Amino acid sequence: MGQTQPLRKEEQPTNEPVNIGDRAIDNLRFIRETMERSTVFTSVPGYGGILMGATAIVAAYIAHSQATTSRDWLVVWLTEAVLAFCIGLLAMWQKTKLTKTSMFSTPARKLVMNSLPPMLCGVFITLGLWRFEHFEAMIPVWILTYGAAVVCGGAFSVKAVPLMGWCFIALGAVAFFLPVSLGNVMMGLSFGVLHIVFGFIIGRRFGG
Repeated sequence: MGQTQPLRKEEQPTNEPVNIGDRAIDNLRFIRETMERSTVFTSVPGYGGILMGATAIVAAYIAHSQATTSRDWLVVWLTEAVLAFCIGLLAMWQKTKLTKTSMFSTPARKLVMNSLPPMLCGVFITLGLWRFEHFEAMIPVWILTYGAAVVCGGAFSVKAVPLMGWCFIALGAVAFFLPVSLGNVMMGLSFGVLHIVFGFIIGRRFGG
């Protein structure tokens, strides 16, 4: 009888063991990034804020030629408020397209809903001051209520946003103790310079 050849065993591929530590780190990184995207609205416009600041400085220059107690002065700043709102909304929409986020996401809605109460308070106080023709008191009220709105809404955005809000509040508090003649200067410093400075920071660090 011929010798039987032993059957050749097929070599089984050996899978390298998975490093559980590396997989855990990857999972934690994924969870952290997901939580950040779901709780922070990063599409606050930086370069749009710069443009808002530039228009505010122009408005301060125009308003400086008007008497602070005149209705023409009020029209200048109300026009600037509408213009700045439109710029900010358009810039935010453009940034959401670039960052592939939504203006109607949960953090975006939280930002708006938390900013709304201080803004509404500013509107109602302005109506009351307009009724009694206390135009000079509108300046610190606008700066303070806007700062409060930015701080409240900024809790759901990048850290630079609430910091900007606190700077507004500080300038608004100082504005109460300054002569009325410096009102437009304070408006230019707050709505103008602060928007430009923090807009540049947000634009450079958070993608536009």
